[in-house]
Amino acid sequence: MRILILGGTGLISTRITQQLLARGEEVWHFNRGQRTVGFGGISFDGPIHTILGDRAQAAQFESRLRDAPMFDCVIDMIGYTPSDAESDLRAFGGRCGQLIFCSTVDVYAHPHPHGALPYREDAPQAGRNSYALNKIACEAILSAAGRRGELNVTIIRPAYTYAEGALILDSLGMRLAYLDRLRKGKPIIVHGDGQSLWCACHADDVARAFVHAAGSPDAFGKSYHVTGEEFLTWNQYHETVAQAIGAPPPTLIHIPTEVLARMLPSAEMSDPVHWTLTNFQFNNIFDNTAARRDLSFRYTVPWAEGAKRLVDWLAAHGRLSGDDSTPDAIHDDILIAVWNQACKEAVRALGGPPALSSSV
Repeated sequence: MRILILGGTGLISTRITQQLLARGEEVWHFNRGQRTVGFGGISFDGPIHTILGDRAQAAQFESRLRDAPMFDCVIDMIGYTPSDAESDLRAFGGRCGQLIFCSTVDVYAHPHPHGALPYREDAPQAGRNSYALNKIACEAILSAAGRRGELNVTIIRPAYTYAEGALILDSLGMRLAYLDRLRKGKPIIVHGDGQSLWCACHADDVARAFVHAAGSPDAFGKSYHVTGEEFLTWNQYHETVAQAIGAPPPTLIHIPTEVLARMLPSAEMSDPVHWTLTNFQFNNIFDNTAARRDLSFRYTVPWAEGAKRLVDWLAAHGRLSGDDSTPDAIHDDILIAVWNQACKEAVRALGGPPALSSSV
């Protein structure tokens, strides 16, 4: 098959490219040509046909794709807005066998309005931020086109996906300081009581579902989860990372999510706790039954192994040196000191015991 990936060198699309090449497919990329290798420094073992262009320039994008060959499958990894989805229809309507759209599990209502966990693909949608709302709109536009017979559309919804070359997520984003603190035995800030459920999936496993979906009539007109299958509390998640990298058991400092958000600057998407407030504080567990059935999805990289692989990659590339307070804009020790002092003052004012655990 001739398969076009919009993107092709990102965290997931690098793995998709690798696996398609290994399967013997003819792989094309559309991107700006800013990376000579894939995510994490991966070199591709096979020819890539690249169409240079900027997805944000819709007229240019559509013109260059109309001049390109017909594709058996197009995988859109960089569609983020309704205008991107509409541009897909103009570029590929009637000109490709299938469009696979990379969406997100963030499209769902959080918390689940009926408490019916795990989430299934027909769960109510109600995004809590602009990223999720835009993905919902993209899905609606493409699905409607599929119902009209303009395209065979498949929607795939990953959750937290990681691969070598990335940092490890914590309550305050993706930060070298988090790993530095773990390695040095310093306290770790956790949103809420640390009991909300979270899952992580290696990009190799996520990519495999995209590859099996490509060209499969069984996937036409359907949506799929491709997510981690170890449902860990955030407390367990941090403890697993520490154990995996040989760090001491972490001291976890629990701060209510709403309080944490008010302690730090607020600006959607760039806010260090934006995703904690709109996503991480809720239970994120998903049913992968459909992807297992139709897309041969399998969860093969346990989180402990995956976390160690991330840190080993960072160490091998000289990324773990430096002081834990300087790699990022957030100074954890200051936040912890302010929170602990506020708790002590509140207890004192209410006549409680004078001593307060540092892990309140």
